[in-house]
Amino acid sequence: MNTQNLPILEFDPIREAIIEPHMLQNALDAPENCVICFFQDVLDDIIAERSPKVIKKIRSESGYHPIYEIEHNGKRMAFFHPGIGAPFSSAMLEEVIAIGCRKFIACGGAGVLDHALAVGHLLVVNGAVRDEGTSYHYLPPAREVDADKDVVTLIATEMDRQNIPYIHGKTWTTDAPYRETRQRMLTRREEGCLMVDMECSALIAVSQFRKVPFGQILYGGDDLSGSEWDHRDWTSRNDVRHQLFWLSADICVQL
Repeated sequence: MNTQNLPILEFDPIREAIIEPHMLQNALDAPENCVICFFQDVLDDIIAERSPKVIKKIRSESGYHPIYEIEHNGKRMAFFHPGIGAPFSSAMLEEVIAIGCRKFIACGGAGVLDHALAVGHLLVVNGAVRDEGTSYHYLPPAREVDADKDVVTLIATEMDRQNIPYIHGKTWTTDAPYRETRQRMLTRREEGCLMVDMECSALIAVSQFRKVPFGQILYGGDDLSGSEWDHRDWTSRNDVRHQLFWLSADICVQL
């Protein structure tokens, strides 16, 4: 097979698409700083406790997706749930940029490829393997994409200041969680991936294309490294999830 004939590799560098986000979303008086949070349980608690302002409801065929605003450390800050998977979360990021947000920190959970990474262990993402489709429409074909080095440094600096343990490393971004075979996992681990997620490489690609700073912190969740999958009850770690949101907020308002 001639891999050069694969549609996913046919990158088009023309910046203007037929449908641009600003055609669907008007610019608003939105905060520049924005946290992208994958934890709906955390958002529900914050909404109940803080009664944040809803600055926009982005509509899709799955319903309405609110963009919220609060004040954090004396600055206006937006936050939202981006949905699950590279295509949806990337489209959400595009539309949130269109309404006026410009600086992003994302927080989420991910499967670990090394049993030594405990549930809740934090990874500051410095790059991602592009095993998804969305990023190939934003950047030329490549095996990996690097995170914004300045944002990575800012994240690490704040985590050091707060004495929060973390590691730097790569994540493996895939579109197909039910096709994470053992051999594929071992291959990704051998090339340096510590975790596996479904959005990171695409979000990095969108942020690079739109020239906005973006960084992501992942916490260790289920374990894919053993002979059998171990869920480790990772979605119940409410304390870790809340702390990670507010850590992301602390960093985001410094961007």
